[in-house]
Amino acid sequence: MAKTHKNLFEKVVSYQNLFLAFRKTKIGKSYQKEALRFNYNLPIELLNLQKELKKERYQFGPYKEFTICDSKERMIKAPPFRDRVVHHAICNVIEPIFDKSFIYDSYACRKNKGSHRAVKRVKKFIWAIGDDSFCAKIDISKYFPSVNHQKLLSLLEKKINDEKLLRLLWKLIRSSETGSEFDNLFSPDSPYFHHGPKGIPIGNLTSQLFANVYLNELDQFVKHKLKIKYYIRYMDDFLIFKKSKKELHSLIKEIRDFVSNNLYLDLHPRKIRVFPLKNGVDFCGYVIFKNYIKLRGKTVRRIKKKFFRLQKKFKKGEVSFERYIAAINAWQGFMQHGKTYQLQRKLFGDDLFF
Repeated sequence: MAKTHKNLFEKVVSYQNLFLAFRKTKIGKSYQKEALRFNYNLPIELLNLQKELKKERYQFGPYKEFTICDSKERMIKAPPFRDRVVHHAICNVIEPIFDKSFIYDSYACRKNKGSHRAVKRVKKFIWAIGDDSFCAKIDISKYFPSVNHQKLLSLLEKKINDEKLLRLLWKLIRSSETGSEFDNLFSPDSPYFHHGPKGIPIGNLTSQLFANVYLNELDQFVKHKLKIKYYIRYMDDFLIFKKSKKELHSLIKEIRDFVSNNLYLDLHPRKIRVFPLKNGVDFCGYVIFKNYIKLRGKTVRRIKKKFFRLQKKFKKGEVSFERYIAAINAWQGFMQHGKTYQLQRKLFGDDLFF
């Protein structure tokens, strides 16, 4: 693949791009201490940031680590506000370049995509292939912690022909690691290439893009090498639809070999399922059938738990009315895509059913 995109570094570090990146970064964070401090001397902060980036002296700061428990426990590494501005500046420039190469049916962290559109697409697939067919649901084991740094850089190099930007990206990729023993490894011939440093922080905006760039290799393999028509991916979860179980099991073996040999990843052994479509497809928090969609049982239980916890805080005066209503509206927005009328009535009551 020819590297056609040059002089990108100058676009990343331009004052206009850094200002746009700041505006995006402060959304939802305007009153946080870091954001207020940065905004107080905004022109000076942006000029200093630009100067450090241009001279290639910029150093990414330490991450704040914390664990969240949603559908599963995840370790989040949150970067400093200043780093977030740089992340947005990078994505402003390179995301459109890579997004053009992604397949249509990749739905995570992309404009005009998302989980609700993914669910509707799955329903279309079921109608197209027939609910007497089968689906394989496959998951990458520990995806974000397993992304190989050297492989990721080599994929970025396919599109980017700008050494300064590549050096900044390499520094960013390695920013969540300690030590410098691998800092100068750029060659696929290195003995550390396959088993070297790995992992990208879930809390980074750039990690969402990097994750799609990395698994785009799988998407291209599935669509063009295996020639699978009905395939959809949402981050590290993906579905394949076929008429027979035998076909699916054969495809799973080829996919397992590809991700192992080419991406240095493993399929999650306990999260590979082959099942008839008439049983429904569990995907993105919903169970999708040919004629209707309902919420996954775990999702319902999680929403109930969060709602009752929020309700207690609201009654104690620990949560404002505005935040309370905003949370309910958000849940209703999610639930309206499934068969949930009675559930919403039971949870939120007539007076809060908008």
